[in-house]
Amino acid sequence: MAQPNSTAGVDNTFRRKFDPEEYLQRAREREEKELEKSSKSKSKGPPVQRKPLKHRDYEVDLDSRLGKTQVVTPIAPLNQQAGYFCSVCECVVKDSANYLDHINGKKHQRALGMSMRVERASLEQVQQRFENLKKRKETGTFTEQDLDERILKQQQEEEERKRQKRERKKEKKKEKAVEEEIEVDPDVAAMMGFGESCTVSSKLYSSCLIYAFCDKPVSEFS
Repeated sequence: MAQPNSTAGVDNTFRRKFDPEEYLQRAREREEKELEKSSKSKSKGPPVQRKPLKHRDYEVDLDSRLGKTQVVTPIAPLNQQAGYFCSVCECVVKDSANYLDHINGKKHQRALGMSMRVERASLEQVQQRFENLKKRKETGTFTEQDLDERILKQQQEEEERKRQKRERKKEKKKEKAVEEEIEVDPDVAAMMGFGESCTVSSKLYSSCLIYAFCDKPVSEFS
């Protein structure tokens, strides 16, 4: 005998039902809000036209604080702390190499209102530059006679350096010879056949002693 179906007549109305149209509308509204936010962030203002990169018209101060002592405290302002202070970016760089990299970098140039692009020179600017160089060359004329004088002067300086070098070598040889010479005792000198008061080199003296103890005549090594 078959058992009756137990699921028949069960009330399933308590289960939650989802409306696809409602959630589709919510998704569309969310997408519209995201597009509005992105368009606002992109259209904050017109693009900034920055000036082309230019060379500095001032000298970078890297040596004014060398060799000086400074008391540094944690609560001191940035411009009084150890290192190099950049007033444009309001930051402190610890060494000169990084400071030069900073002031030549993109962030610093942007703060000055300049881009990293160099202005393209026009034909008139190039021609004007050539004219200025020609005028500078005409004011300080350079002749072949000046070149000969410079060559002659350089040769004389080179000869003077060589002469001084030779003299230094001679002085070193003399000092070395004086250091090697030793005073010989009169009795020892008489025994060896030298004069009463004489000076011999250390090598000759040592060889004389060897021959003396070996009963060799002085004439064989003198």
